[in-house]
Amino acid sequence: MTNKNTVKGVGNQVAGNAKEAAGKLTGDKKLEAEGRLQELKGDAQRAAGKVEEKIKKSTDGHRK
Repeated sequence: MTNKNTVKGVGNQVAGNAKEAAGKLTGDKKLEAEGRLQELKGDAQRAAGKVEEKIKKSTDGHRK
C-alpha cells in the first residue's frame, strides 16, 4: 500500500531530477542545485512514507 508521502516523494524526485538535468544542460548551477535539493526532499519523503507503512502494518497486526 502506498501513502501520500511515498507518492509525493517520487514526484519530488522526478521533478528534481528534471531540474538538475536542465541546470546541467544549460550551465545554470542554481537550477542544478535546486534540482538536487528537490531530489533529496523526495528521498526523505519516500523514507518517511516507508516508515509510516511499516508502523501501520505493525499496528494493524496487533489489532487482530
